[in-house]
Amino acid sequence: MSASTLPAADSGSTSKAVGWLAHGGQTKPRPKIVIGMMAFAIMNVTTIVSLRGMPAQAEYGMASIFYYLFAAVVFLIPVSLVAAELAAAFPKQGGVFRWIGEAFGPRWGFAAIYYQWQAIVIWFPTVLIFAAAALAYIWWPPAFDQALADNKLYTIVILLAVYWFVTLFTFRGMGASTRLSSLGGLFGTIVPGAILIALGVVYVASGKPMHLDLHGSLIPDFSNFHSMVLAASVFLYFAGMEMQAVHVKDLTNPTRNYPLSVLIATIMVVAIFVLGTLAVGAVIPREAIDINRGLLVAYNELWASFGLPWLGNVMAAMLAFGVLGQVSVIVAGPSTGLLAVGKAGYLPHLLQRTNAHGIPVAILILQGVLVTVLCIAFTVLPSVESAYQLLSQMATIIYLVMYVLLYVAAIKLRYSQPDRLRPFRIPGGILGMWLVGLVGLAGALVALGFSFIPPAQISTGNPVLYVGTLLIGSALFLAIPFIIYAFHKPGWKAADSDFEPFESVV
Repeated sequence: MSASTLPAADSGSTSKAVGWLAHGGQTKPRPKIVIGMMAFAIMNVTTIVSLRGMPAQAEYGMASIFYYLFAAVVFLIPVSLVAAELAAAFPKQGGVFRWIGEAFGPRWGFAAIYYQWQAIVIWFPTVLIFAAAALAYIWWPPAFDQALADNKLYTIVILLAVYWFVTLFTFRGMGASTRLSSLGGLFGTIVPGAILIALGVVYVASGKPMHLDLHGSLIPDFSNFHSMVLAASVFLYFAGMEMQAVHVKDLTNPTRNYPLSVLIATIMVVAIFVLGTLAVGAVIPREAIDINRGLLVAYNELWASFGLPWLGNVMAAMLAFGVLGQVSVIVAGPSTGLLAVGKAGYLPHLLQRTNAHGIPVAILILQGVLVTVLCIAFTVLPSVESAYQLLSQMATIIYLVMYVLLYVAAIKLRYSQPDRLRPFRIPGGILGMWLVGLVGLAGALVALGFSFIPPAQISTGNPVLYVGTLLIGSALFLAIPFIIYAFHKPGWKAADSDFEPFESVV
C-alpha cells in the first residue's frame, strides 16, 4: 500500500495521494476534471505500489508469482469494481462510511471508516520500522548496518522521531504534506523500483550467481499452512485501489474505460511486484532473507556485484526518503476523513478540533499516542522482524474486515436500492455483482484465516502468546467503534458540518 501522488494528468486536482480524503473527507466544489484511461490506470498504480513487502514474498521463490496473481484476481479486481459502483452511485461525502451506512445504517458505516483509520494506525509502525532499517543502511560497513537495523532501542528512537516529525510537519497543512509525498513517491518508490528491476535483469543476463530456483514450482505447498502466512499479507500490499474509485465519474466513457483501466493497472502492479520480488530472490539466499531489511540487502548485493557497493547506501537513503513522503500524506489523510464523519455527530467535540490549516490536530495527537504505544510495546517481542510481522498481520485483519463489510453492502444495495442511478455498474447485472462480490468475499475471508497463524519463516517466540496477542488485539480494535457509537450524542454534531444525511432508512 503506497501513498504516492498522482501524475500531472490529473490536472486541476491536488495530489490524490490525499485519496484518503475521498473516503471521508469533505468534497468541495472543484472544476470538472477529465481523466483519460491510461492516466487513471497510472493513478491507481502509484497509489498501490510499495517496495517494502517484496522480501516477504521472495521467501516463496517462483511460487510468489501465484500469490500475486491470486490476490489480483480475488482481491484487487473485485475491490476496484465494487468501489467504483458504490462511488458512482453515492457521490456525496463519506466514502466507506456512506457506502456501508446506506446498506446497514450509520453504526456499521462508522465501524467501517474507523477500521480503515485504525488499520493505518497499526500499519504505521511497520513502515517506520522499515524507515529505521533504511537509515541504518546508509552507513558503512554492512556489518554495522545490520547490527544497527536489528537494535530495538535504535529502531524505537528512529521510528518515533520520524513519526512525530512528520506529524508536526503535517500541522502546516495538507499542501506541505502532499509536496513532500510527491517527491518521496518519485525518488523513494518509482525510481528505486525501476532501478531494482533493471539491476535484476542485468544481474541475471550477466550470468552472475543465482539464488532463485527458476525451475521451482509455481504452485505453493497448500498443506503447509504456517508457511503461507506471509503470502496472506500480499492482500494488504494491494489495498488502496478503492481510493481512486471516487473519480470514476471523471473518466471519459467510464462504463468502458474504468474496467479497462483497472485491468491495465492490475497488470502493471503485478508485473512490478513480481519482477521486483524475483530480483530480491535472485541475489539473496532464501534462508537469509529478512522481511524488514531484505530489500536493502538486495540493493547492496546488486550494486556490489557490479563493483559499485556505495550505491547501495544511496539507495537506502532514497528508500528512507520515500517512507518519509509516504508517511507524510497518510498521517493526515485518514484522520481528515474520520474528522468529517466525527463532525457529523459521531465523535466528541474534543476530537473535532482543527488548526488554521484545517488539519485535525486532536485526532492526529491521539493517533500519535497510539502509534507511540504500539512502537514501544513491540519491545516484548523476540525481534524487530517479529514485531514487524505481528503489526502487519493485525493491520491486515482489521483492513480485511472493512472489505468484508464493503462486499456485503454492495450486494445488499443492489436489492435495497435497485432503481438508484449508477453511472457505473459492474458488468453482468445482478449476477455480475454476486460473482464479483462472492469472489472478493471469499478471498478476504481466506486471507483473514491465514492472518491469525504464526508464520513459519519468522521466529515469533511463544506461538500461543503470539496468536493470543493477535486475537485479543484484533477483538479490542474491532469493538472500539461500536463502543464509541453507543455513547455518541446528537449534541456532538458540529455547527459547521455539511455532511448530508443518509438517503435510506435502515
